[in-house]
Amino acid sequence: MQTAAEPGFAIPQSWVADPAPVTLDTVQYWTLLGDPLITELVGLAITENRDLAIAAARLAQARAGVRQARAGYLPRLDGSAGVRRDFGDFADDDLGLSIGADAQWEIDLFGRIGYNVAVSRAELAAAGYALADVQRLIVGQVVQIAVAARGSAVRLAIARETLAIQDDNLQIAVWRREAGLVSSLDVEQARAQQAQTAAIIPALEAELAARSYALSTLIGEPPGRVLALLEEQARPIPVPPESVGFQAPAEVLRQRPDVRQAEAALIADSARIGLTRTQLLPLVQLTGNIGTGSAGLGNLFDTITGGLLAGVSQLIFDGGRTRAQIDAAEAAARVSLANWEQTILLALEEVESAAVDLRAARARVALFAVALEAAENAAILARSQYETGLIDFETLLLAENQLLSARNSLASSAVERASAFVRLTQALGGGWDGEPEDTDEGTPR
Repeated sequence: MQTAAEPGFAIPQSWVADPAPVTLDTVQYWTLLGDPLITELVGLAITENRDLAIAAARLAQARAGVRQARAGYLPRLDGSAGVRRDFGDFADDDLGLSIGADAQWEIDLFGRIGYNVAVSRAELAAAGYALADVQRLIVGQVVQIAVAARGSAVRLAIARETLAIQDDNLQIAVWRREAGLVSSLDVEQARAQQAQTAAIIPALEAELAARSYALSTLIGEPPGRVLALLEEQARPIPVPPESVGFQAPAEVLRQRPDVRQAEAALIADSARIGLTRTQLLPLVQLTGNIGTGSAGLGNLFDTITGGLLAGVSQLIFDGGRTRAQIDAAEAAARVSLANWEQTILLALEEVESAAVDLRAARARVALFAVALEAAENAAILARSQYETGLIDFETLLLAENQLLSARNSLASSAVERASAFVRLTQALGGGWDGEPEDTDEGTPR
């Protein structure tokens, strides 16, 4: 990285997580989940999200600031014109006309304008990286909430399917009681199990609705449509690719817009030190004026007057105000350096933590898949044995509760796996192509 300083620690050469070689393009990582609705929602968020609109407006402000700073290299020219008419007993009845122009130009002998341009260009780069980082975060938020919403929908379907089975169990228990084969205990246990499962459904419906409303806000529209899409376009929980490789830490940091933003802020604050120091150096300016005046249009340019002045000003004494401003600028640069270093450390932490989470989530999914298979077989056997009177209802209840728990655990671990994949690719800078958004002035140099 090209910065005004180097971090106070060495960037690792490799990752603790020991990832596989680079195999995936993570710029549009959400498409790797294979869910068309998620892809649609991300596209809408990129174009319609209000936080992104705010960041884009700030980028436009920074771009205007660069143009304003660069204008300091050019002279300033002001024009004037006037009409005069005298009144009174001895007044001249003719109109007095005058036109003139004033020019001012600062000669940038000691770099004041150059430093100002450098500050504004670094601020522009920071605004571009800030926009990219907001997009990275918004995209990740949309994908994670959408994955969680898919998980809520799957668990809601599980609850409804389980409730239908428990309705059958209750009917079987009633029949067996009426036949004198079991006591009312089986019926009451069946009713209790059914009511407990039924109570889960409203909570899951509310959870799904809340997540759909959050997605609606992120894509810049009122609640309602996204919930309908989630209910109409039911799909399983997205499955991420089997392997995710990534580049060396130094390369990953260059793909992180928050790190690049902190770097640009450090460059801007470093340039401000030089800008503040120029107040101690002479200021050289050229000023000039030209004008003419007459009592009529015919001889307006007969008499032309003008002047040119070269001036030098130098600060002699200000009670230490400028020195204090320099000290403040140096302190601000140290703050930016520490913030840049902290951003780097947090970026490295996020990658390592997300990689560990993804590996753990994959292991959990595999284990819960085995548990689900066993729970399904146990529930089938228990149901058939209860119908023939070989076991009591409590044993069936235990088997079906284990099945419900295994199905929900597998669904939750699948959501965790997809979410860990999103966090990892997001930590790697996914969702951004590596260049600041719409900054035609480029990065500071």
